Amino acid sequence: MTTKLTLTVEESVIKKAKSYAKQTGRSLSELIEKYLETLIAEHQGTKEISPKLKKLVGSVKLPANFDEKEVLSTYFESKHL
Repeated sequence: MTTKLTLTVEESVIKKAKSYAKQTGRSLSELIEKYLETLIAEHQGTKEISPKLKKLVGSVKLPANFDEKEVLSTYFESKHL
């Protein structure tokens, strides 16, 4: 169930937020709701995986012997040496 909420926010912040929401194809209400959900999850010590990330889980299959630390180490050595 959704409930109407009245907020008092600086006009310049509202303009920027509306512009951002429009650019990302979302509503200002959706942005605020997701932000509040994030705050609550952080406070409770749990983070919920976003629906977009959930869709990606399992889409990449790595070899059984894949060593993430070694790959990262090799990458950073080649990048910084």
